[in-house]
Amino acid sequence: MFLSQINIYPIKSLRGISLEESEFDCRGLKFDRRWMLVDERNGFLTQRRYPKMATIGVIIEHDSLIAFTKDETLRIPFEPESKKVISVKVWESEVSAQVYGDTINDWFSSILRVKCKLVKMLDESVRKVNPKYAVSPHDEVSFADGYPFLLTNEASLADLNSRLEEPIPMNRFRPNLVVSGFEPFAEDSWKKIKIGEQIFHVVKPCSRCVITTTDQETGERKSKEPLKTLAKFRSLFGDGEVFFGQNLVADRSAGEKGFLRVGDSVEVLEFKSTKT
Repeated sequence: MFLSQINIYPIKSLRGISLEESEFDCRGLKFDRRWMLVDERNGFLTQRRYPKMATIGVIIEHDSLIAFTKDETLRIPFEPESKKVISVKVWESEVSAQVYGDTINDWFSSILRVKCKLVKMLDESVRKVNPKYAVSPHDEVSFADGYPFLLTNEASLADLNSRLEEPIPMNRFRPNLVVSGFEPFAEDSWKKIKIGEQIFHVVKPCSRCVITTTDQETGERKSKEPLKTLAKFRSLFGDGEVFFGQNLVADRSAGEKGFLRVGDSVEVLEFKSTKT
């Protein structure tokens, strides 16, 4: 039972990067969703409305991000030249962020065909995890939807794919951490786990949206799968939502920083009192 994938998504809702190892802090993996595209009202853009975002890849090179499509590339320095700070919105959260300049913003606007700008979360910005699910009042998150880590299980995907006419890859679920060697949906029963030397609390099943129907290479949506099939056996609470994967927060008693490597052992330290 081990960690089989580590993935980050430096710019929210753009294509991810697979890593062999990564540092992390209370907000999540290093570089994960520290940048975000916002519209003219400073609201966040995602693949829910703009599936073409999946066609833009990102790599990290020295002190820059490189955004690319099949035809173009764009270098984005880690630190914006502009010192302008604005308040941006992620769901119900208001977060202070630094804005990039016109050259970078126009590049994204042209590809996505919507006026938008790139922002970076300030180091001093604080965005709290929903206190209903936080383990510590200090639990924070970056520009991710709500939690600093999303974990999925290879066996759960295999189970889902056995029910689909056409199997889908794990990237449809955009996880940070993927584990191998467990039974399908074993993760539903976990409360606390240890990955390598790092402890994580399993705080909430991840409800899934239309992004899971989006091909993460082409941006196409050819069917309602996997949501249609998930609705048949993964509607855990009878409220119409469907679930795949688990949201985690890091155990703060281990310190601010941590480190994970692909191949790290995964151990379940504590189970939920009743299976969700």
